[in-house]
Amino acid sequence: MGSLEKEWTPLNPKFEGADSAKRVFLETARCLAEIQDRDEVAPVRATALQGAERCGEQNQLLRVCISVLCDLKVQGWGFRVEGSKVFGRPPESETDSSVLEKQRIREAHLFERDSQLRLPAAREFIRSMERRRLGPTGWVSILSLMRDGPELASRLRSVLTQKESLTDAAALPSCIDPYIQFVDPNSRCEFTGLKLSDIWRYFRHTWVIPYYSVPGRQICMLIRDRAAERHPVIGIAALGSSVVQLTPRDSWIGWTPKVFIRNVKNKATDKWAFWVRDSLRSLLNAIHVRDLIEEKVVSRSDLRRPTPKVIERLMREAKDARHWHTRYPKASEHKKVTQNWEKEARTYLFRAKRAKALAELLLAKLRLSEAGFTSPDRKCLSRVLESSGGRRAIEVILKHVKAVHIGIDMLDITVCGAIPPYNSILGGKLVALLLASPEVAVAYEKRYATSASIIASSMAGRAVLRKPKLVLLGTTSLYGVSSSQYNRLKMSAEVVGGKPGHKVSYELIGRSLGYGSYHLSATTVDEIELLLAQSEGGRRVNSIFGEGVNPRLRKVRDGLDLVGLPADRVLRHGNPRIVYGVALASNFREVLLGISEHPSYLLPRSNVRRRTRSIADFWTHRWLSMRIQREGVLKDVEAHSLNYPLQHGARVVLPPADDEEALFSVASQSAYPAQSP
Repeated sequence: MGSLEKEWTPLNPKFEGADSAKRVFLETARCLAEIQDRDEVAPVRATALQGAERCGEQNQLLRVCISVLCDLKVQGWGFRVEGSKVFGRPPESETDSSVLEKQRIREAHLFERDSQLRLPAAREFIRSMERRRLGPTGWVSILSLMRDGPELASRLRSVLTQKESLTDAAALPSCIDPYIQFVDPNSRCEFTGLKLSDIWRYFRHTWVIPYYSVPGRQICMLIRDRAAERHPVIGIAALGSSVVQLTPRDSWIGWTPKVFIRNVKNKATDKWAFWVRDSLRSLLNAIHVRDLIEEKVVSRSDLRRPTPKVIERLMREAKDARHWHTRYPKASEHKKVTQNWEKEARTYLFRAKRAKALAELLLAKLRLSEAGFTSPDRKCLSRVLESSGGRRAIEVILKHVKAVHIGIDMLDITVCGAIPPYNSILGGKLVALLLASPEVAVAYEKRYATSASIIASSMAGRAVLRKPKLVLLGTTSLYGVSSSQYNRLKMSAEVVGGKPGHKVSYELIGRSLGYGSYHLSATTVDEIELLLAQSEGGRRVNSIFGEGVNPRLRKVRDGLDLVGLPADRVLRHGNPRIVYGVALASNFREVLLGISEHPSYLLPRSNVRRRTRSIADFWTHRWLSMRIQREGVLKDVEAHSLNYPLQHGARVVLPPADDEEALFSVASQSAYPAQSP
């Protein structure tokens, strides 16, 4: 964050004619300025919210402000009050110590994670998973899917004591034999009878960050170990729809306008000229226009020869439709599983999106014509690139081409890691490598091969099936310092039968800006939603798929703007993350830019389970065999015991519930009464 960390930011909401609300806000800020411990924030929040109840019409606005201040305090912000003004300052990054910086970020995440685990539904789920039941192989629970550390350490130690065993191809795989199990919502574990989705969810709750379901495409995996009884879980992973905007990644791919225009200028070939023509034609054909023509918003001749007048009319139509969607979102209708795509296209939401997209693309068509793009050849393309209007037209086409490919041909790694005791022997690197296995890509492509794209189908008014071609994985580290899990993680493609000279690697691309809403609690988001619903303009964000990217962030921004808090400053959480890219095809850029339809995969798509086995063998000999020779590693492994008293790091540790904390406090006072003087 640089110098911003040292600046005090004014935090003064819009309390119009409400002195009582302002007094409560100022007192809350004073209390937060004085406390040091995160655990002291909850009582301050509770007291302040009680005060908000007496503030009449300003009650909900004040509740949002109180909740935001408390969340920022949990993140380490400092506050000061000068007269009737409140100022806040974020914590300074521990630039001199990566350990301290990780600890700071970890504690901030854990606060919200533990808040989630205090919810009754979450607690009941955890306890039900740990409860013993009669399963296919006897009495079982989630504990049956944890590897006993002493047993694993003993088997690894026996290999280690015979040095020649380390080079034996079968020795270490007899101790750990990984495979991928894909999580289907209706499938159950053959050894315990537990639903695979519940197993995945249980172990996900051991992560530092809270567990939330995510919109869009997703494929979850368990990495299991067939070398032990009941095939315990080594780690979990998930791939999901990619973040739409991420500047370091987009620049690396060639999706940012500046980089793209520069690259095309350097290679202004006929091929790129055809890309301009064919992409624009394809994008226009993908928009349902029948109703717009019937209502004389646009005509067939307008589509062939657009004018500024028709473009302006379409933008007005988009604005009007968006207004009516805000007033009458009909969220339940959008969330129905439907095949009537034309009806969906004619909803206010998609009418607005169609009119806006059509206006942008017709404007691009007009600008290309004005710049002299009369035929798809190198000479015309060079002429267009010399025109500012022509370049803007190409940038618009690029934006829409990106939207087509980002949703299907690349995915983000949203969850990736090992659980104890496997984390001590670099099981996280194993899970990360296995995500590059052709078995994963093929499973994803098979799952979504016959699934109509919701947004594309709603824009086209007909079912649009786009065959997935997974060519790139992206991810970010949890912390802003180097990730030990992804650091130096690479593998020769030849190891898995791939092309000589190629490698699969987690390439460090850059760092994110440290901007987002993860540091604001679910409680705050709920308060903001209620405020927006009560506001005159209504909620602009209704968590409807297709409404826009990152609905949570947009809700928070709208709420902060409404109460008068500086959204850009509050949302700058100051935790820039390292951005990684994992190429699965040598021509991934061409595929993602829409200039090539045929990926050149780095790893063969035949015998995919054998490829997974080869990746696991590579990890075994490259990482595992070296790791177990380090002093203290096997002691760390055997610390996770399933014997009584149970001490295993893969178990979810439930924080005390609020009522339990109160009970313990009373019990403590009664057990140790104050002594008489």
